[in-house]
Amino acid sequence: MSMNMTTVGDTGLLDAMQHEVAVFARRAEQTRLGGVGQVRNSMDRAAYLLLNRLDKEGPMGVKALAASMGIDSSTVTRQVAPLVDTGLVKRTSHPEDGRAVVLQLSPRGLSRLEEVRSSRRQLMAELTHDWAPEEREAFCTLLTRFNTALSARMAVTGVGVGDASPAS
Repeated sequence: MSMNMTTVGDTGLLDAMQHEVAVFARRAEQTRLGGVGQVRNSMDRAAYLLLNRLDKEGPMGVKALAASMGIDSSTVTRQVAPLVDTGLVKRTSHPEDGRAVVLQLSPRGLSRLEEVRSSRRQLMAELTHDWAPEEREAFCTLLTRFNTALSARMAVTGVGVGDASPAS
């Protein structure tokens, strides 16, 4: 799926884009974009994304959660274990198949997620305080589009964006 640089755009612009994405990734990891105040950096990225997905999509099994997040079931199982241990996620039996396990956001998990969301929302407000509403919207639209393209690439190739070939 290689593209000729002339069909994608100016090489200098592409170099600048890849550099800014790399800087963003480093800054995001350094700060974990964890919000402000006492809640700052109090929830890791994996936990936040899992809790957010359960909140948005409702209770689901490990396989469904893994598929919706684009990761494997063993990763979800490993990441969900501490969330269950701390009472943020509940394991329940599937209503139609008692043998299957369903993961569900607990009331404590929802409260904690809302606390972290509020803190992260405040951080986004602070970082973009001098942006026009249209600029915030455009940034969100383009970042969503970029993330969607990354996800689509991973789905097609079956490997991470930086991987040269499928894992054996």
